[in-house]
Amino acid sequence: MVIDRGLHEVPGADIPGILDEAARQGVPVFTLSTAGRTDKEAFFGAVRETLPLDPPLGPLDVWDALSDSVWGGLHALETPRVVVVWPDARPVVGAEGDFWIALSILRDELATLAEDRYTSGRPTQVSVYIAPAPIGGEAAPAED
Repeated sequence: MVIDRGLHEVPGADIPGILDEAARQGVPVFTLSTAGRTDKEAFFGAVRETLPLDPPLGPLDVWDALSDSVWGGLHALETPRVVVVWPDARPVVGAEGDFWIALSILRDELATLAEDRYTSGRPTQVSVYIAPAPIGGEAAPAED
């Protein structure tokens, strides 16, 4: 299995193989778990519990602050590669917008962390794998 930079939607059955390959390559892995919820509160909770944050997030759930904090935390790891796995990602009725914002932030993080110009010549290749929990048999779309 190849671990590629970018945001990838994969079947849940692929997650163990991704974790094994990352471990084999010595790539740090962070697994977000929102317990099937993807509203703002659940996503912020998962990020606070799982990802390195710099600066730390304050008590308010502010998307821009989350973006800055995740970016800084991943960059501070000083590792060339990172894998983020979100095995229970899916939009939740009434909070679909939160899900799409969360994915947008993850896409932005992986794009800017890969750029020399934003990282003072120390880029980090971020691979994000989401395994959407089915909603009525449908999986949420994700883009590379």
